[in-house]
Amino acid sequence: MTKIQITQNFKDIEIDTAKLKKLTKYICDNFAKHKIQTIKYEISIVIIDNVEIRKINKKFLNHNCFTDCISFDLSDSIQNPKNENQRTFELVVNGEMAVKQAKKRDHSSQAELALYITHSLLHNFGFDDSSQQLAEKMHKTEDEILTKFGFGSVYN
Repeated sequence: MTKIQITQNFKDIEIDTAKLKKLTKYICDNFAKHKIQTIKYEISIVIIDNVEIRKINKKFLNHNCFTDCISFDLSDSIQNPKNENQRTFELVVNGEMAVKQAKKRDHSSQAELALYITHSLLHNFGFDDSSQQLAEKMHKTEDEILTKFGFGSVYN
């Protein structure tokens, strides 16, 4: 079971909530490390602006700048001994940056936002972009997923 909540605090971007929820569920169903077990996911996606993401970036990562997305795996911090098979993620995505980058890269704001959501989730499932080789693998996977959902090859 996957429970997904999307909160849109940045209103200057049009989103298709149902499509973004399907994308999120697909990633959870297909990229989890523990495919044998039944995992319950609770995912909160918050769409915010540059000012708010800068505050979060500074508070939690000690970076005083805005960024495209930040993901948190809250699974270990939730006390629920009866349900070991639950994962809880919070994704914070920058809607303001998505609008600007989409114009610059000539695709829709929603496609850019979908990239940020995909990128965040893949980090939570163990993908890494700390080296060029790992980043290329991650970005290729992102584009494959986004193409499958009709957004096209967004990263490249």
